[in-house]
Amino acid sequence: MLSSVLVNVTRRLLLAQSSPLIETARFSRRIAVALRSKKAKSVNPTTQYFVDCKHVRVTGGKGGDGCISFLRLWCNENAGPDGGDGGNGGHVVFQACSDVKDLNHVTTLLGADNGDNGRNKDCHGKNANHTVIKVPLGTIVKTDSGKIVGDLDADGTMFVAARGGAGGKGNHFFISDLEQAPQVAEFGASGENKSYFLELRSMAHVGFIGLPNAGKSTLLRAITRARPKVAAYPFTTLKPHLGMVQYDDYEQIAVADLPGLIPDSHKNKGLGIQFLKHAERCNVLLFVIDVSLEEPWNHYNTLVHELSMFSEELASRPRVIIANKIDLPEAEKNIQLLEHHVDVPVIPISAKIGTNIEELLKEIRVIYDGMKKNS
Repeated sequence: MLSSVLVNVTRRLLLAQSSPLIETARFSRRIAVALRSKKAKSVNPTTQYFVDCKHVRVTGGKGGDGCISFLRLWCNENAGPDGGDGGNGGHVVFQACSDVKDLNHVTTLLGADNGDNGRNKDCHGKNANHTVIKVPLGTIVKTDSGKIVGDLDADGTMFVAARGGAGGKGNHFFISDLEQAPQVAEFGASGENKSYFLELRSMAHVGFIGLPNAGKSTLLRAITRARPKVAAYPFTTLKPHLGMVQYDDYEQIAVADLPGLIPDSHKNKGLGIQFLKHAERCNVLLFVIDVSLEEPWNHYNTLVHELSMFSEELASRPRVIIANKIDLPEAEKNIQLLEHHVDVPVIPISAKIGTNIEELLKEIRVIYDGMKKNS
């Protein structure tokens, strides 16, 4: 019974007109085969998650103070003022770099070094070095009010987030015809203190969307080397996890396991708007549905409704339904019913035992090729 269902679903999947571009990519060339990783997964208990948004506070370095000093020589006790100027404080700069992929390394508080104070004998203080923080390509810098002030879309592009303060002038600077021995100097200026939101324009090529306990984390473990937490209770995934699927033509596709979605998420219930923003940074959405539950098509309709209420553009992106947990007896009758109630391709799989995973990886590559050709 299950094998016949898989054959029928696969045939329907190949004939489904999900997108003309996807169909062109499907039949115009050979579909690359996903490679199976032979390297063992890490046994480190620490699990790394993907950070695509971070709120940071940046502080520029303080300028060095000017010096009040008078030069005294053995032959001239009143040689004049010789107080040097203070050095400038360092800037805090964000630089786009292809070496980093997320914002996990960026700390919440970022500051630059202070400039050195001026000294006697006209010695100026040293200017502080700038603090350069590398961020991924496509990072968008927003103010607290939501205004975009920086778009780092090219390698090497920089954004000065906080300027350092200027160094203060020493008393030598204030010599004039009327004042030959000034006893005044300037304090160094304080650096700028600002806060920003850093967001990534794109997080992954493919994102898994589903209700809690639908099997998204198990599926990501099955097709990539990622190690998200898997447990029998809901909301085990609170932050996105990213994995890479490698193909035999050296192409790599980033797949994201997103936190579970619940009804009324667009009203900020549960993880709410934060979750939906994660989904917005994925180019293709794969809906992971637990077909062992009753009326699984209602779960799919709930997910589509939440996405459309948040963004019509998000709900219109290419999508495929992944009917998970077909190894359970309750799933056999629900697969055909699910196909009857939805108008998008359905791929029945079992992430736990690996049933039909190869067909899923082929479909992911077909959608990716169509999306790449369109761009």
